[in-house]
Amino acid sequence: MPVVSIDGLLRRVSKPSRYTGGEWNSVVKDWSAVDVRFALAYPDAYDVGMSNMGLGILYDILNGMEDVACERVFAPWVDMEGEMRRAGVPLWSLESRRPLREFDVVGFTLQYEMTYTNVLNMLDLAGIPVLARDRSDGDPIVIAGGSGAFNPEPMALFFDAFVLGEGEEAVVELAELVRVWKREGTPREGRLRDLLGMPGVYVPAFYAPRYDDAGHFAGLEPLLPEAPMVIRRRIVERLPRPLVRPIVPFLQTVHDRAAVEIQRGCTQGCRFCQAGMIYRPTRERSPAEVVQAAAELMANTGYDELSLLSLSTTDHSEIVPMVEALTERFPNLRISLPSTRVDSFSVDVANVIAKGKKHTLTLAPEAGSQRLRNAINKLVSDADLLGAVENAFQRGWTGIKMYFMVGLPTETMEDIEGIVELGRQVRAIGRRYVGGRARVRVSTSNLVPKPHTPFQWARQDTAEELEPKHFLLKDGCRAAGVEFSWNDPRDSFVEAVLSRGDRRVAEAVLEAWRRGARFDAWSEFFRFEVWQEAFAAVGVDPGWFAHREWDTREPLPWDHVDCGVTKAYLRGQWQAVVSNRTVGDCHHGACNVCGMQNFDALRGERGVADCVMKVGQLAELRRGARRVDGELLELV
Repeated sequence: MPVVSIDGLLRRVSKPSRYTGGEWNSVVKDWSAVDVRFALAYPDAYDVGMSNMGLGILYDILNGMEDVACERVFAPWVDMEGEMRRAGVPLWSLESRRPLREFDVVGFTLQYEMTYTNVLNMLDLAGIPVLARDRSDGDPIVIAGGSGAFNPEPMALFFDAFVLGEGEEAVVELAELVRVWKREGTPREGRLRDLLGMPGVYVPAFYAPRYDDAGHFAGLEPLLPEAPMVIRRRIVERLPRPLVRPIVPFLQTVHDRAAVEIQRGCTQGCRFCQAGMIYRPTRERSPAEVVQAAAELMANTGYDELSLLSLSTTDHSEIVPMVEALTERFPNLRISLPSTRVDSFSVDVANVIAKGKKHTLTLAPEAGSQRLRNAINKLVSDADLLGAVENAFQRGWTGIKMYFMVGLPTETMEDIEGIVELGRQVRAIGRRYVGGRARVRVSTSNLVPKPHTPFQWARQDTAEELEPKHFLLKDGCRAAGVEFSWNDPRDSFVEAVLSRGDRRVAEAVLEAWRRGARFDAWSEFFRFEVWQEAFAAVGVDPGWFAHREWDTREPLPWDHVDCGVTKAYLRGQWQAVVSNRTVGDCHHGACNVCGMQNFDALRGERGVADCVMKVGQLAELRRGARRVDGELLELV
């Protein structure tokens, strides 16, 4: 099929540059000169998807292979979807404007559950059968990765395979498989069997869910002898070369700046945080590597702002020399820290890079009392928070934004009142130093229990339970002169069902899409009644997945996915919630025996046992040394 003609469509839609391609640093290869064709798909608007570093890393790796073309596609906005359907134009890739169904592999990033209906919509717009079982030899292999893949069951009907974990090495192996398939004319069934043999890959077609007499999930049954009972996630032991030639969009994106991933993984151990569990162990880049990457990024993009990406940037063992080296080498470069600890040290680092432009500093205490912060293992005290705030206002910052969670296990109204009180104290400190310019904002999100965390067994508060908490916060913050924002409990409820659902929830996703659900992550498009109707139509009780406390011994829909952190460790951490027992950060101290220390033992490799070592011992790690010291904090 020839390239898609889109010129007539562009005149009738908003932000046409979302669909044209041709950006600086994008790669366009001769379609006829390559053997393997990948399309990387992000199920949200271009403005959001282009800020995803994972997509950029895989794009760079795949296009670095001579016989591979890798192109991009994003969810068309609602106006473009309407124009495409009216004109009968199939979804196309940005680089060559080829129809998506002409690619060998279409790979989706599942970063957020509320984008799931967009996946179905994109497949439908592309002319690719939405259900994996309906695809033929002529259709692309449709795969998924990202944090959403760690419970693949709510999307298992739509994907041929899921790549679990880090994809840098997996995509290279997948490209080699595609070469073999095309050379040998491998039929679809054979391709799926080949994927089944690839480490870290889950192929849902070869597994059947079991349910007990009450209709509750009882486990997955492999349908082939070679289908493993448990699939271990992929881990790259050392971070790949930094992305130094990213695509520069024509329009403003969510994160419109250059970025370097300075560290991957986080071991603070917050019990609600999925990323902190599934991206272990911690791996760092050296300051010299970051400075070199920054130099290349500036030369290749023209950006004058650099973000130092990490789940907790100021946890990097050499963050101070790194920031000093960057500010010395690039005196006019603006540097941003997207995530920091709540302490004065983080404020000191932020102050170094502020260059006189001190507006709003963001901190995340997460809970309003010390008791509740201990319960969620957020190792931050009131003194840490207030000390950091005083340090910030003293240094000339005029705004503080604080993130909290509502609906946490063991939470009481006193904990909610504690959020208001902290806001009041922070504003008082600000007025003492900067007077009326002091601006304090409190933003809350509702707990969504996530797989592979200690809170995977927690119940989610109902909307009726959350309502008085939000009213208290609104009234209290208004009286204290503190701005307040919160999340709609209804979309948190749907997110929880999609997060913890089994394969039957996939039927509800399909039904919701058929009833018009798409762009559910955008408040202007989210329609709760559509999801209510969809759950009812397919016989799924959403409250079963969201509003009950799960038994720690019951089978979980994601038990076949091994993230490296053991279920026994998570169970112990869940039990520690009630006792307020905390566990330290193994990044700075002794091994917590979470499971990562033995993750590759069954394969006879040295592997990720390195995670038990302090980051300051990376030189030993790279020489192959292994050491486990310190007390045993959890029996697993």
